[in-house]
Amino acid sequence: MHYQFRTAVELLARCEEYSLSIAELTIHAESETSTLPKEEIRLKMRAYYQRMKESVRSGLQITERSRSGLSGGDSRRVLAHSEGDFISVLGAAFERSIAYALAVLETNAAFGRIVATPTAGSAGIAPACLLTWQEERKASDEDASRGLFTAAGLGKIIGHGACFSGAQGGCQAEIGSACAMAAAAVCELDGGTPEQAVNAAALALQNTLGLICDPIGGYVEAPCMMRNGLFGLHAFGAAAISLSGVKSIVPFDEVVSALREVGHKMPRIYKETSEGGLAATPTGLRFRNDKPQERDLS
Repeated sequence: MHYQFRTAVELLARCEEYSLSIAELTIHAESETSTLPKEEIRLKMRAYYQRMKESVRSGLQITERSRSGLSGGDSRRVLAHSEGDFISVLGAAFERSIAYALAVLETNAAFGRIVATPTAGSAGIAPACLLTWQEERKASDEDASRGLFTAAGLGKIIGHGACFSGAQGGCQAEIGSACAMAAAAVCELDGGTPEQAVNAAALALQNTLGLICDPIGGYVEAPCMMRNGLFGLHAFGAAAISLSGVKSIVPFDEVVSALREVGHKMPRIYKETSEGGLAATPTGLRFRNDKPQERDLS
């Protein structure tokens, strides 16, 4: 059997041909190229998911600002607020998911271990979405880690058709890709068909087109951290819309092509150079001289 795919059209054709979910097809494809037994592949992915959860836990323990002064302690604040008396109209899980995403980026800023999905600057979205899903659905680690295979399948298509690098394509390539991957994962975990999962990814990715990469001071902290927190919610929204039956006007492969086109045409100053956007504001420029900013976290 041939399980390989480079486009969403090929992925969906293989899923239909072999009656497989995207997660299972991705496992078969990996086993086909790596020669590793499928169960060993599943175990490795479970280990990656455990590392993701550890990065969330580590970040939530941070109380001091990072060396740059741009982050540290924010995930704890958001989590504490989610557990307080004032509950968001969208529920505590809404804020908790934001806290988890922020925590991963704070772990990264503290030189802790994270799992790039697909990059360090966008590494908070998948853990935040999957851990929140696991808690709300009372699911096992095995169930949640299955979503990472769905995410990997969509990521493979983006990698072939465009890029993940902020230096090449702007933040749309990092946050956009992570958001699309997480949307597909949540959609399939909640019972979505392969078509619905791919559609969720298309809905998520198209709404990040044009997002610039403008790290303040050149650090992968701000605005990266908040984009992780807020675009994790975007992934949940895209999954819900797709599960409702609403379809993206533009199919996923064409959205990926648009991502590549926009990335090629985006001015260089908006591609991780810290020469434009928020990095070039008066406040942003203060962080270019390695002057840590103090902030009261009490």
